[in-house]
Amino acid sequence: MTVPSDIAIAQAAKMQPIVDVAKKLGLSEDDLELYGRYKAKVVPGVLKRLRSKPDGKLVLVTAITPTPAGEGKTTTSVGLAQGLAYIGKKACVALREPSLGPSFGVKGGAAGGGYSQVVPMEDINLHFTGDLHAITTAHNLCAAMLDNHIQQGNELGIDPRRIVFRRVMDLNERALRKVIIGLGGRTEGVPRESGFDITVASEVMAILCLAVDLSDLKARLSEIVLGYTHEGKAVTVADLGAAGSMAVLLKDAINPNLVQTLEGVPAFIHGGPFANIAHGCNSVQATKLGLKLADYMVTEAGFGADLGAEKFLDIKCRVAELKPSAVVLVATVRALKMHGGKKKTELTGEDLKALEAGIPNLEKHIENLKKFGLPVVVAINRFPLDTEAELALVEKKCAELGANFSLSEVWEKGGEGGADLARKVVAACEQSSELKTIYDPKMSPKEKIGAVAREIYGADGVDYSPQAEKDLELIHELGRDDLLICMAKTQYSLSDDAAKIGRPKGFRVMVREVRLSAGAGFLIPVTGAIMTMPGLPKKPAALSIDIDANGKITGLF
Repeated sequence: MTVPSDIAIAQAAKMQPIVDVAKKLGLSEDDLELYGRYKAKVVPGVLKRLRSKPDGKLVLVTAITPTPAGEGKTTTSVGLAQGLAYIGKKACVALREPSLGPSFGVKGGAAGGGYSQVVPMEDINLHFTGDLHAITTAHNLCAAMLDNHIQQGNELGIDPRRIVFRRVMDLNERALRKVIIGLGGRTEGVPRESGFDITVASEVMAILCLAVDLSDLKARLSEIVLGYTHEGKAVTVADLGAAGSMAVLLKDAINPNLVQTLEGVPAFIHGGPFANIAHGCNSVQATKLGLKLADYMVTEAGFGADLGAEKFLDIKCRVAELKPSAVVLVATVRALKMHGGKKKTELTGEDLKALEAGIPNLEKHIENLKKFGLPVVVAINRFPLDTEAELALVEKKCAELGANFSLSEVWEKGGEGGADLARKVVAACEQSSELKTIYDPKMSPKEKIGAVAREIYGADGVDYSPQAEKDLELIHELGRDDLLICMAKTQYSLSDDAAKIGRPKGFRVMVREVRLSAGAGFLIPVTGAIMTMPGLPKKPAALSIDIDANGKITGLF
């Protein structure tokens, strides 16, 4: 039997009008700004109106350390929301918006898969409601105003050699990582070295997702540090006078987007910061809306639990005063065997030895989530070639670590395939829990970085390059030691070395530099070979994407 592709399943779906989907949450058409028949933004003021309403249960979906075998975190998030609706619960899901970079690069889109997708899938994976374009434009407006200020006399005394605010675009483009701008003579600007980051790495994106309203957004934008004067004083967006214009460009983008799953479950998709560079969570506004409007609000955090989940719990939950009731940890037998040393081409047969060798990665993530004081449900995405012996081994290990275990078949069966997971999540949400965080913001930056490295990654300690030491000294002089920590680290290992799979031990983390994101409210210690502008692979997904004369898209996944 030929299994239909994700895009074929999505294109065959019969979507409900978005006004009908909104009614399931108690929203009227007046609460929406319609973007056609199947997409809408929730207008400002709805969240304020709901402020006195009690919150539903918040469920975080995360995963083991990613491998090329795939884990299916977004698919599980969508499937769990559908599973909750299937067993009669009022549920919704909140996800990040996909970036065009991965969509046309190697990773593909981020709308789920199989019969657990959000739709309209093509719109969501492409331009959607224009949020990422608005963020790109607001960011680049500020960059243009900055260079114009220097060209027009530089009243702020900005040192062109110490500008830290680069430009952004929402595509993978390695040729623009480092550029020289301002060439061509006196009328063409002041020559200096600069570069491009991908839009989802922009501090403007991080701020949009943490802002509680338009006023908070504008205040946070004002605090972005653009560079430094010749005397070493920080120059901010407020100093440049750009916050108002940036906020104007973001006035619609800040409003959460509402769409639906294949089974008509309401889905908020809003904001898309990367989790290996930024905090990797959808917007605070979308999360809070879901909590006010549904009994169960499912959300995900990017990459593995050492990145997205840690940042969700240590950053987003602090900023937004959120209290998750349970965590779902997604894994596959295939991925665990890769952590046990198997190659992607060697995953078809039963191999309990490789699985046993790979399970310590799962164990470490369970242990970490338990440190946060939250009940954990392990969701295993079942593949046809998974054997009963392999599944039994994973279930046994989960039981030993105090985590519930569920076989998830949401890719193939949608909500019905997530019913068992949904029931176990509901039970987990009824357990008593109290969110604990890994560090106190009053600790020094090195103490906070060390706490994350030791407690979450399992490192023996942290080393700092001379540049990182200088960065921390400047941050101290600026009085920003109290900011939270947002580690920039490879997603492919618990360590800062992508080659160290499984559960590495006996390693130290090397911090190369520490970036100040004052508007977002955190410091970014950069480890390993992290890049803020990805490149395209030899055969990018863009080569397979096409559209026919009737407007039908193919190759998008």
